[in-house]
Amino acid sequence: MHRLARTGGTAELLRWLAGRAEGWAGIVGPDGTVLHAAARTAGAMVPDVAGLVAESASALAERGVQAYSVDTGEHTALLFPLSGFPQGGFPQSGLPQGGLSHGISPQGGFPQGVGDPAAPVLAVVTPRPVAAGLATLLADVVLPLSLCLQAETLERKRRRVDLAESRGREAVLHLLMTGQLSIAQQVAGALRPRLPDPVRVCVVECSGDDRDEVARVCVDADGGRSWIVRCPVYARHLILVMPAEDAGEKAPEPGAAPTDETVAARVGDCVVGVSEPVPLADTATGYRQAFHALAVARELPTRHARFGVSPDPALVVGPAGRRWADELLNPLLTHVPRRAQDPGSQELLATATSWLAFSSHATDHLKVHRNTLAARLRLIGELLGLDLHRLADQSALDLALRVRATPAPACTPEVPSSATPFPYVSGTSQAAGGLDAILCRPAVRDWADQQLAPVLGAEETLRTWLRCEGRLGPTAAGLGISVPGARKRLTRLETVLQRSLLRPPSARYDLWLALRSRDLAAPRH
Repeated sequence: MHRLARTGGTAELLRWLAGRAEGWAGIVGPDGTVLHAAARTAGAMVPDVAGLVAESASALAERGVQAYSVDTGEHTALLFPLSGFPQGGFPQSGLPQGGLSHGISPQGGFPQGVGDPAAPVLAVVTPRPVAAGLATLLADVVLPLSLCLQAETLERKRRRVDLAESRGREAVLHLLMTGQLSIAQQVAGALRPRLPDPVRVCVVECSGDDRDEVARVCVDADGGRSWIVRCPVYARHLILVMPAEDAGEKAPEPGAAPTDETVAARVGDCVVGVSEPVPLADTATGYRQAFHALAVARELPTRHARFGVSPDPALVVGPAGRRWADELLNPLLTHVPRRAQDPGSQELLATATSWLAFSSHATDHLKVHRNTLAARLRLIGELLGLDLHRLADQSALDLALRVRATPAPACTPEVPSSATPFPYVSGTSQAAGGLDAILCRPAVRDWADQQLAPVLGAEETLRTWLRCEGRLGPTAAGLGISVPGARKRLTRLETVLQRSLLRPPSARYDLWLALRSRDLAAPRH
């Protein structure tokens, strides 16, 4: 019994009891609900335990008895609560037959006053006559069975607490990713540690179900200073919001290696990507950078990479770009739902941001059904006049949202330019038509050159992939190669560009903008 209690718990003990009783064994709540049960065979008779318990539970408390038997025709039901433990075993004569009136009394060897009408009841149904020694066996199993039941109940409560804390941390991360900094800090005040500022965002990719163990390694590595969240989108990812080196906080130990490097060294099969230092309000930017660094780290023997210095396009669009973004997003920002249950402007903005970052995985991030996500995207497209099936319009919306999330003083000042904007490309919505003028700015062209410098002169694969809306099948057909071959080419491009292409968050929006800016600057023939 003790071996079964240690290895299998309540389920194994009940299965063993059902076999010994040649019938049915179960734990029943005070309302007659079967909490756990096992039968010797699949077709074994299942008793009306609800009726038995409802009829006899009060007798336990009223008479002070600890065990009793009930005849059910060809079977005998043995019942007793799991709140008290028989100290002297059942009487040698076993459980009397004939119903509740013959329940075992305190004079039968049990302590008085242990009946608890709210306690669960162990019920065992066995063929008549009751086998010799079965009553004693049941008395002996009460203690390990009760302890198993209590331990399992505590474990379920612990898991609920862990889940509640995990969901709370996930909610704080979601608020940070959508720019709601003050609310995130208020919610985080009930948890530990405090949110640092500025931060580096770190994404750790684990193997299998090792996230809990890797999280413990992270806590041990940095003394619990980082905000650790299980990624709601990717089941193998941990997200760490860590204090930046210049955050004014001291390392856990002088001379200690950074947390991300320590984790990569101590966990042999994990991959780590880290952002550059960003303000806490720019956590979403830090996450994108860390995700791009993760794509690079997969190809490195150290399994660790930090995001290279590269300006965000939102920083180089200037005041004209901010005006363009405000004009494009205005229908969404001023949207008033017709019904109270319909999504408002803030909810639609969060949906657009999540979908652009995670694609179809946004359902996991937002905790909504895929039909709900599709309906919201249709509404967003209608409000903005965009075709969100096209990469060009997706790129325009992504840039507008990032510009809106960037503080105005951080944008590059307007520089007079004699560049004449070209008409917007055919097939792209008129609502985003002002984007070409922004992409012609000298600062944007410099940014585009920096993005494309690693693939200069070898852009065929990248151009074909973007022209095919980032889909592998059409890209392979356009290049005249197999789908695995196209995937390998794009994987090599990820290493060269130091950006994630195949998995969202993807750099395809930035690359489309960079190629468009470069094409606009090219001489027209």
